Amino acid sequence: MPAGANWTETETLAAFRLYCSTPFGKLHQHNTDIIELAAKLGRTPSAIAMKACNFASLDPAHRARGVTGLQNRSTVEEAIWARFTTDSAAVALEAENAWESVGMPSDYLDEHETPSGPTEATAMRSVRLHQAFFRRTVLSGYGHRCALTGLAHPALLVASHIIPWAADESRRADPRNGLCLNALADKAFDRGLITLDDDLAVVLGPSLRDPEAGGMLAEHLAGWAGRRLRMPERFEPDGEAVRWHRSRAEA
Repeated sequence: MPAGANWTETETLAAFRLYCSTPFGKLHQHNTDIIELAAKLGRTPSAIAMKACNFASLDPAHRARGVTGLQNRSTVEEAIWARFTTDSAAVALEAENAWESVGMPSDYLDEHETPSGPTEATAMRSVRLHQAFFRRTVLSGYGHRCALTGLAHPALLVASHIIPWAADESRRADPRNGLCLNALADKAFDRGLITLDDDLAVVLGPSLRDPEAGGMLAEHLAGWAGRRLRMPERFEPDGEAVRWHRSRAEA
């Protein structure tokens, strides 16, 4: 591709997907994913890294920390970001499709589930793409560590929805509606046994404050009370979603 050639929307969406799925400290030209995407697009790794970093300058989480980003953002980048803030599900799907269309490998398939027909296959693919985008983006934002305990074992980390998947279709792929939690914390959060206050500190429900809840488990969970979640690098938890969860947790 000629140097300085304009970026297409598909290429920009692929760069957005890269931004969402890559820890901020790895958005550099030596990252193997960036090198691979550069080869697919016929661009230099430094150009890909710069494009991905452009999205950081649009991210309130980075601006709040004084990160101004680059000054050569395109209107396409700004439009993608604006649409993502209002319709994350649609843009997530577009970004995953763009990633695949330029030849990058996908990681959404579940070989254990086989759809029974073309309609089911299309629906399942959409669900898998949304799930993959959400998990990848949330875990990356938290540095692949539980926001509550710091646990970093991949098999024990869950991208938890604050407003559940079934409760609000529009928030299914929204990383601001997500937390990276260990499997136990995710289950307790999902069941409303723990919730968060406005400072994102853990509030235990009455059943977990009950000494009859059981020995080591009760003692372990008691240590979570009042502990404030570690903030992600990007897409900080949405306060409205947290309040929604708290209103439906154990009284």
